[in-house]
Amino acid sequence: MMSMLLTTPRSASIHLHNWCSIISRPSFSIQPISRFSPRPKPQSLLKNILSSRRFSTRAFDVEKNEVLSDKDEKNEVGTELGDNGSIGGYNDDKYPSGEFVFREYDLWESFTVKLKMLFAFPWERVKKGSVLTVKIRGEISDQLKSRFSSGLSLPQICENFIKAAYDPRIAGIYLHIEPLSCGWGKVEEIRRHILDFKKSGKFIVGYVPACGEKEYYIGCACEELYAPPSAYFQLYGLTVSASFLGGVLEKVGVEPQIQRIGKYKSAGDQLARKNISDENREMLTALLDNIYGNWLDKISLAKGKKKEDIENFVNEGVYEVERLKEDCWITDIKYDDEVISLLKERLGLPSIKTLPTVDYRKYSRVRKWTLGLTGYKDKIAIIRASGSISRTRGPLSVSSSGIIAEKFIEKIRSVRDSKIYKAVVIRIDSPGGDALASDLMWREIKLLAASKPVIASMADVAASGGYYMAMAAQAIVAENLTLTGSIGVVTGKFNLEKLYEKIGFNKEIISRGRYAELTAAEQRPFRADEAELFAKSAENAYKKFRDKAAFSRSIAVDSMEEVAQGRVWTGSDAASRGLVDAIGGISRAVAIAKQKANIPLDKQVTLVEMSRPSSSLPEVLSGLGNSIVKQTMQLKSCYKTWHLRLESSPYGWNRF
Repeated sequence: MMSMLLTTPRSASIHLHNWCSIISRPSFSIQPISRFSPRPKPQSLLKNILSSRRFSTRAFDVEKNEVLSDKDEKNEVGTELGDNGSIGGYNDDKYPSGEFVFREYDLWESFTVKLKMLFAFPWERVKKGSVLTVKIRGEISDQLKSRFSSGLSLPQICENFIKAAYDPRIAGIYLHIEPLSCGWGKVEEIRRHILDFKKSGKFIVGYVPACGEKEYYIGCACEELYAPPSAYFQLYGLTVSASFLGGVLEKVGVEPQIQRIGKYKSAGDQLARKNISDENREMLTALLDNIYGNWLDKISLAKGKKKEDIENFVNEGVYEVERLKEDCWITDIKYDDEVISLLKERLGLPSIKTLPTVDYRKYSRVRKWTLGLTGYKDKIAIIRASGSISRTRGPLSVSSSGIIAEKFIEKIRSVRDSKIYKAVVIRIDSPGGDALASDLMWREIKLLAASKPVIASMADVAASGGYYMAMAAQAIVAENLTLTGSIGVVTGKFNLEKLYEKIGFNKEIISRGRYAELTAAEQRPFRADEAELFAKSAENAYKKFRDKAAFSRSIAVDSMEEVAQGRVWTGSDAASRGLVDAIGGISRAVAIAKQKANIPLDKQVTLVEMSRPSSSLPEVLSGLGNSIVKQTMQLKSCYKTWHLRLESSPYGWNRF
């Protein structure tokens, strides 16, 4: 039987794609703020419904003796407990902030870096005074990308910002910001690295041809922000929506028999209901208020305006770029070429000269070693876990398709057996997935935490199975707007009796065993005894999930029940309820790991990425094709330049 129970309300749960709830600007609704899964077309959804009929009632079949019995483990997590194991107040000062501190190289370090640059590989050569150009748009992965992979990688974006801050060849950054479809956790991490880069004293200039709330959230952190006269600015606020198929399925004769444990666990609502439940409305409203409130706070702080003034501006529905300039929301109205001319002036270059630039993809190949940013004695392992959780890799899946438990466990065991790593940071960006796989990974992380410090760092989302993994760590770090929690269970099956009658289809089953047809007989509804068994099994699965969460977080079961029930929390709300220990990005997780490993906070460490990128054949072919096109364009550009020079030569060499 299939077990895909650990899912958030908007994820692909019980082997089906649900219609997403969206928190986003109205005009960019195809790019949700916190998206657990792509929004499918209605016809493909119905097709999946009819082709996926079985659902598991097994979620967390873990025997009590499988739980680690060491009583001291309960003191490892960072949750403060009140009387009777209740959740105490959130104390952010308990852990180091991990704030970036820019340190100027001394004479010896500068000499060493320059010497390394002399012997750098050809692809690491960058012209002095270059501008790093970065274009962020669409999806941003939390995994490392190979040179052949398309798309953007958050760790590589952040690493490029850090390298550029220390690279004497880089004069500044020119950041193109296009419409984004990643979550707010990644947006917050990028914004943080922009602010960190500014500490180096170098410039960072932003350019936004199309701008909504996420894009402006990043852009306002830049030193200057420009937009073309025809820019699309739509800072109209955020929305949340939920779609329901209950009426559609009723018309075609499909009855979803959903068993949901946890009043906020709304993953089955899209199938079974025709409208939003009070509990789901309450949860989504709280999430929307948190995200919108955080946006107003950060923008008002960045622009030096009152929060009420920012909100009033949004409510005016301003779309004219001229008005944005008048109210100082952007620096000026300029086209891309005009901004480039400004950068040339800033660098003291003649207007006829070409601005020296290095793009994101090429600069990603510059090693940290070349800039003296690695090679330190103490090492901390970074293990990344992104995507839906499955136990084994499917025959058609690619290497980067989600979290494969057996592969993840191999990495965990290799780090546990190694003596070179002082601590481990597990970076999680997952809405959940297979229940058994989640539990097996929880066990391995718990065993790893018994031998060395393990810190969990959450990106956009770490809910259900994603949170299940995180709660095995000694401390959990989340972004303010990370979506986490969702401690609940949903399962069910489809009763296709009426549909089969309409189309004239019949199915007969011969079985042995009272409950043999529990999930096999989709041509009829549950019998009374089957429905009772199904409900008890789901309830048992929920209790095991909840109790293991309570044990892992050192919280009384009754207190955990109050924050569980399938509810999704933002990182800040989760921290105040004991589900998360600290608010911040991966840099803070590293600082906490250093603290727990007794490494001085001011001592540099080497971060070792255990999840190295690998390319599939289509990615390699696509990457080669892009490289060939790029080289061809460069050759054509060289030809044109050379031809123009020959035409203007006084010696009359006017033919090529």
